[in-house]
Amino acid sequence: MRIDKYLKVSRLIKRRTIAKEIAEAGRVDKNGRQVKPSDEVKVGDLITLRLGGRVIEVRVISLNDKPVKGTLEPMYELLAKPESAR
Repeated sequence: MRIDKYLKVSRLIKRRTIAKEIAEAGRVDKNGRQVKPSDEVKVGDLITLRLGGRVIEVRVISLNDKPVKGTLEPMYELLAKPESAR
């Protein structure tokens, strides 16, 4: 699954276009490397988002193209609570 789609489907970012713009701006890392919106995500990948003054770090635990509304099966494990970037 593309990283921009994963960020939207997992509800880390509200809209896919915003996820794409954030990745293009270099504010998304996968396993320590900057990614493009089209980079593929796999189970076990570490994703770091730099959003404004916050840094969010998660581990991918499932890939679900079309999550069923009402079931809130988490697609990621939060590794670091959002903190201010210094």
